[in-house]
Amino acid sequence: MKILHTSDWHLGHMLYNYDRTDEHQSMIDAMVNIVDAHKPDLMVLCGDVCDNGQPSASVQTMFVNALEKLKSAHPEMAIVVTAGNHDSPSKHDIFKAVWARLNVHTFGNVDTEDLNSHIVELDGKGYVIAVPYVNARSMPQGLYQTLLDEVERRNTHALPVIMMAHTTVAGSDFSGHDKTDDRIVGNIEACNIADMGTGYDYLALGHIHRKQFVHGGDGRVRYSGTPVAKTFDECYAHGVSIVEIARHGDRPTVTEVEIQPLHPLVNLPSDGGFCDLEKGLELLEAFPGDSPAYLRLNVEVKDFLPPTAMHRAQQAIEGKQCSLLNINARKAASERVASVAMTVQEFQAEAPIDIAARYAADRGLDFDDDLRELFREVVELVNNEERN
Repeated sequence: MKILHTSDWHLGHMLYNYDRTDEHQSMIDAMVNIVDAHKPDLMVLCGDVCDNGQPSASVQTMFVNALEKLKSAHPEMAIVVTAGNHDSPSKHDIFKAVWARLNVHTFGNVDTEDLNSHIVELDGKGYVIAVPYVNARSMPQGLYQTLLDEVERRNTHALPVIMMAHTTVAGSDFSGHDKTDDRIVGNIEACNIADMGTGYDYLALGHIHRKQFVHGGDGRVRYSGTPVAKTFDECYAHGVSIVEIARHGDRPTVTEVEIQPLHPLVNLPSDGGFCDLEKGLELLEAFPGDSPAYLRLNVEVKDFLPPTAMHRAQQAIEGKQCSLLNINARKAASERVASVAMTVQEFQAEAPIDIAARYAADRGLDFDDDLRELFREVVELVNNEERN
């Protein structure tokens, strides 16, 4: 069986108030070409289809049209889509029955009354266990292994078994993500690979944006990563994974297919470091005029960024195809002092739980593990309300 593994499209995402519709449409067109070239039996889209739980009508239309184009490129291909923590579960379930008639299977919520409905059998080719994002406290006990055991019972012809999940797995490379701590990314606490059960041939993951095999997964556990960089901190290539498995028990072979961005996200200096403003202006002036990149200039300042900095920076790239989205300023090391005061930019970059911890420390309160856990629950409730 040949599988196209993708995740984290984040349709509708805005980058510093820049509309990214053309970038996402370019990505979808590239995905259609990949399907046409590789003719996979199955495409799995492992969550975070949209960037928020209330996507606009135009974003939803883009997704529907994408599914139609992908199916047209290879009508025999099955498509399985699961909701991520950014998605609205109900929006994935509304047209579930209609999509299923087209061999497109969507999963928004975990159906606790019929867990076996999360098993998609591809006639003569394999099985897909489709698990959408679910809060750890709401997840049925032993969900993954229960489904894997049921597939094992049915799988009398040793067909490949694919399992999908949208979560944080310990041992992954979280580069490019804001982290609450070493085990929490995007408000999802890391689970161990052992928690995902045994019996799958390939575990297709979503949520982490860097493509990678997960350490300890024996070459069977993989994040495909996002096909479009969401932030300037995602300084790595993006694309999809083509996975091939001959039969149940065989090790999968994976081919990475890179998708070239319509507007590359470029940091200056290019090594990811910081420079002074004058050097940064020189880098902008030297930047190629024919590149349609989005730029972030990382500079160190003694006190504050001069009010004329953005104007001078825009002058440095005048007439070029690139766009300067942000000047990321930080104080030089010699000027940094411990302080509870934060700039707006620092506040936006800080994880909510870290801001709460700062506030508690400022008030002389002990922000212990119990308070941290309560805070995470409140954040998760708020996120769930926004998604629904």
